[in-house]
Amino acid sequence: MDQIVRFVSSKTFVSEDVAVEVKRRVLDSLGCFFGAFHEGVSTASRQAASRHAAKTSGATLWLTGMKTTPEWASFVNAVGVRALDFNDTYLSKEPLHPSDMIPALVAVGEACGASGRELVEAIAVAYEVGCRLCDAASLRRRGWDHVNFTMVGAVAGVGKLMTLDEERLANALSLAVIPHAAMRQTRAGQLSMWKGAAAANACRNAVFACMLAENGMTGPSQPFEGEMGFFRQVSGEPFTLDTLTPGNPPEMVLKTYLKHHPVEYHAMTAVDAALKIRGKAHPADIAEVRVDTFEASYTILAKDPEKWRPATRETADHSLPYIVAATLLDGGVWLDSFTDERMSREDIRQFINRVRVYEDPMLTTRYPEELPNRVSVVLRDGRRLEASEAIPRGHYKNPMTDEEVKTKFSRLSADVLDEGQRKRVVEVVERLDRLGSVSELVEVLVAG
Repeated sequence: MDQIVRFVSSKTFVSEDVAVEVKRRVLDSLGCFFGAFHEGVSTASRQAASRHAAKTSGATLWLTGMKTTPEWASFVNAVGVRALDFNDTYLSKEPLHPSDMIPALVAVGEACGASGRELVEAIAVAYEVGCRLCDAASLRRRGWDHVNFTMVGAVAGVGKLMTLDEERLANALSLAVIPHAAMRQTRAGQLSMWKGAAAANACRNAVFACMLAENGMTGPSQPFEGEMGFFRQVSGEPFTLDTLTPGNPPEMVLKTYLKHHPVEYHAMTAVDAALKIRGKAHPADIAEVRVDTFEASYTILAKDPEKWRPATRETADHSLPYIVAATLLDGGVWLDSFTDERMSREDIRQFINRVRVYEDPMLTTRYPEELPNRVSVVLRDGRRLEASEAIPRGHYKNPMTDEEVKTKFSRLSADVLDEGQRKRVVEVVERLDRLGSVSELVEVLVAG
């Protein structure tokens, strides 16, 4: 904990490259939010928050313009960013969706009058802490959810914005970590709306913990290393964060990945490989499909029986057999690939029966530096076709261009923002680090 406290409390220098990537992730996250505005999980969270509306101060629920408390705004806006499973990713010993933290930082930045530059710095710090934690330990193998790391990263970013001193920041970390350990049952079996809300809740807990600590609330001692603390109960082993050196510029955002397809990140290259097959064979001619993948992909996307008959969009976009089947049948995947109508159609249900998924130990050795998937098909005339992909578009080794990021944002937000509104959002995000106030950003997010 001391390493996190000292890092967050030191002066933060954000390079131009890091500032650019932060702004690209803010724009990408906003597109994901607007694209998910009418999803059931987004609607439910807004309705719950509407009972806690604030007349003047507080933070804004994006698009609606409603004001509420910062922790409620953090939750609702983060639910929207996460709902489509289309926001950014980091993969290491533990996976993370770092941009889940951005709505909490915007909400707190708005409420405390932070500048755009301070918001960019806080986002970079949150990414640094969250991703470094993922490098340090795995939680999913012991049944705990990655959002526990999301929460700690969010405390770091929020504490930075609120300029908490070292004592209060340490208390905020304790007040977040000890009461709020999240179980990975969220991502097992048939997935519910909570899959898109768990990280938002972690960020809400982070904001609440910082607000308590700011006002003098103390937390339990030794939240990580104590005899009944995080190391013993959650991670199962102690770890250090020696790479979090005070004064070192935060740069982990440069190693995170944007999503080119709206699927769980481990399936991204399976879509790309299946698209290569689709260019050579009509789906009616395919008799058998084999997908060879790596351990993390198999465990998360194919092991559970529910992944072979997904009944919710949350399960379908985490189902390797469904994703490959939809790509081969429809020539790609987009938001409409995961509607109730598409999931219930007989063609895809029957096609999934032709799919088999296997873990290939050789592919597992290449993860997480690569995300290798191999798709092989046997045609009805006996011919075999095979395609592989290892580095998806949007990975930091194969980055999306600025125009691709803007196109994704425009396509996702087209149903709720007109062309002029979309252009204004892009323009404001591009100069985020030069804004005098975070409120200038929020103002263009309610113009719809």
